[in-house]
Amino acid sequence: MGIIIKPILTEMMTVQGEKLNRYGFIVDAEANKLQIKAEVEARYNVTVKDVNTIRYNGKVKRRYTKAGVLTGRCNHYKKAYVTLSGDDKIDFYANI
Repeated sequence: MGIIIKPILTEMMTVQGEKLNRYGFIVDAEANKLQIKAEVEARYNVTVKDVNTIRYNGKVKRRYTKAGVLTGRCNHYKKAYVTLSGDDKIDFYANI
């Protein structure tokens, strides 16, 4: 599997894509900014101006049942916000 796992398709990221030319991706936790930039440029044929990354720790979830308390955890993940330069755009809905 590549560095980019999946794009973030939320209302907030759609607005940022239209206004600020910024797109979000869930990426591999070990990837650095240079690798993310190269992957986005190769996959979508655009020019990347800036890359910002954020690491998220998985939340601990608890559920109370008849058998007692069940404890689990969501996965850790890393987000990358990619700003494109010029008039470049990424259309995630073109293949639907």
